[in-house]
Amino acid sequence: MALERSDVEKIAHLARLGLVESELPRITEALNSILGLVDQMQAVDTSGIEPLAHPLEATQRLRPDQVTESNQRDRYQAVAPSTENGLYLVPKVID
Repeated sequence: MALERSDVEKIAHLARLGLVESELPRITEALNSILGLVDQMQAVDTSGIEPLAHPLEATQRLRPDQVTESNQRDRYQAVAPSTENGLYLVPKVID
């Protein structure tokens, strides 16, 4: 699919881009080059290739899920204006 000058002008208008008349041929050529690359990539057969989450197949190192602090809820809630059954009570802001 090749773009013509009128297509680039429409795209520029929709994107609210102000293009100078002298830039249109260069931009049209650049967009056609990009679309050519996309067509080239779409032509590659990828039916037997599994998708990757990361191009290097790296895994994220995670720390062990262990409790490192003691439960201090009662201490924190002692200074709260209002609590009930271990929950903080806040004023209603939406009717």
